[in-house]
Order: sequence, then structure tokens, then C-alpha cells
Amino acid sequence: MALATTADIAGPKRWSRRVLVGSGLIGLLAAAVLVGLCAGQFPVSPSRSLAIIGVAILDPLAAPSLMEERIVLLVRLPRLLLAMFAGAGLAVCGGALQSVFRNPLVSPQILGISPGAAFGGALAILLGISGLPLLGLSFACGLGALVVVGWIARINGRTEPVTVLLAGLVVGALFTALVSLIQFVADPNGSLPAIVYWLMGSLAGATWERVWLAAPGMLIGTLVLLALRFRLNVLALGENEARSLGARPERERWLVFGLVAVVVASSVAVSGVIGWVGLVIPHISRLLVGHDQRLALPVSALLGATFMVVADTLARTATTAEIPLGILTAIVGAPIFALLLRRHYGERGV
Repeated sequence: MALATTADIAGPKRWSRRVLVGSGLIGLLAAAVLVGLCAGQFPVSPSRSLAIIGVAILDPLAAPSLMEERIVLLVRLPRLLLAMFAGAGLAVCGGALQSVFRNPLVSPQILGISPGAAFGGALAILLGISGLPLLGLSFACGLGALVVVGWIARINGRTEPVTVLLAGLVVGALFTALVSLIQFVADPNGSLPAIVYWLMGSLAGATWERVWLAAPGMLIGTLVLLALRFRLNVLALGENEARSLGARPERERWLVFGLVAVVVASSVAVSGVIGWVGLVIPHISRLLVGHDQRLALPVSALLGATFMVVADTLARTATTAEIPLGILTAIVGAPIFALLLRRHYGERGV
């Protein structure tokens, strides 16, 4: 009998590790969601929470009558769904952009989409607009920011990654200044507190109406980016290498940018600005499964969803007054990123 080669031995071990990582992350996400359903000012047991959801699935037309049914179905479940969709979407967007720009420090905020969407939401609050019009204006301004980035970055009939990056910084700075101007002119006893709280990020206003509004953009954008993960591997090779493999780098980059804009604008429209997810989570996923986006992006989606669910649960249960989600993700994300940075450069001996 022939002896097994090193590749033969390493292959099954590598796939076993990937299956183990994937299974563990799915279990971790399920546990985080269950804790999120149960924990809060009005605790509900795990068995009761699952029973309530099971009854709602079997009889979707039945209106919840008991207090615990309303809390689980009308308050916690839509909030958890938005947290999962937003976390997965932002993490996948961060991983995709880091491949396109070939830069591990790139995050979804770099294209100016988040500041643009933040400006739309702040403007709506200043004008006294709420509900669906506020979400629509925030979404439209987020997409509009990307259009402006494309117009600035297109020079002599083409765009380069570096010009897109610089244009995103310029547009982001412009919209950030406009948001500051809105805060300056806002009524300190009226709209200003609402604007400041919204900008810090929160899922406190999650409803089924917001889920139906934002979920399609976040889900479709995230799923299409996951479907393009092989193309992202090609784009990460560089311009010339990508062309030699039959890719059209400029067209495919803008497809990725458009999908990122849809996901990020949808997320900001319903939750405000939540940072660090798209920067930190892709680094952790690459640490677990390597740089191959065929594996790293799905792992990023699971990690991002879990991270956001855990952060949101802590935000509403850690203190009597809810902590803004953007503050909590920054407090947790910044130290994790610092540790990853030191580990990375420590291994390189820099």
C-alpha cells in the first residue's frame, strides 16, 4: 500500500478544522440569539421563548396577547434579526473591501457611505421627519455619497483603487462636517439629543416594519458579495494578474462598491452609525481560516452576526439605561484590533 503524502494528510485535517470552525460559529450564533431572546428587564425562560416562536411560526396570523409573547415577538425578535443582518453585512463588506483595496485597514466607512447616510438621518430628524421617510432619506444619502465618490474618482475615463480611496475620504469628511453643522443649528432642547443618540448607533427602535424595510438590502447585498467571493480572490491579486485571469477589475470593483453601499446604507438607516465591525471581524476570520475569501467571507458573516447580537444584548442589559451600540462596539473592537495588530507584526518580527 502506498504511503500517504503530506498533502493527503493535511487536506482532511484542514477540512476537518474548517468544518469544526463553521459548526462552532453556527452554534455560538444560535446560543447568542437564544440568550438575546431570554435576557432583559423582563426575563423569559429559553423553553418559553422557543415555544412562543414555534407557535408564531405554526400560526403566523395569531396576535400575541400575553406580555411575554409581545416582548419576544414584537420587541426582541425583530431587534435580533436586525442585529444579525447588520453584523453579518458589515463584516462581509469589510472583508470584501479589504480584498479589493488590498489593504487590511479598510472598512465600510472608507467610501463615505456611512457619513452620507448619517447626514440623511440627521437632516430628517432636524426637519422633524420620522419613520419610513427618515429611513428613506438616510438610505438615499448613503447611495448618493457613493455616486459622488465615483464622480470624483473617475479621471480620464477610468478609476483606480487609490483615487476611490482618496475620494471616499474627501466625501466622508464633507458629510461629517455637514452632520456637525446640523448638530450646531439643531435645537438643544429638541432635535439635538435625538440626533446625537441616533448617530451613536442603536437598535432600540427596531420593529418588524424596519426589518421588512432594511432586511432586503442587507440580505441581498450580503448574499451577492458571498457569491462573488472567488472574484474577490482574483481582485486581491492586483490589476494585471486579475486581467490575465479574465477579470474586468474596474467593473467588478464598482459592482462590489455598489453592493457595499446598499448594505451599509440599509444598516445605517435603521441603526445609526456602528463602527469597527467591518474592520475587526475580517481580521479574526482570516486568523481562523486563512486569507481565502471563499472561506473567510462566510466565517466573517457568522462572526459579525454573533458579535452584533452579543453587543446589542449587552447594550440593553448591562445597565438600566441602554448603552448606545456604536459606543459598545468601539470599546470592544478597538482593544481586539490592537491585540491583533501586535500579534501580526510580532510574528513578522517587525
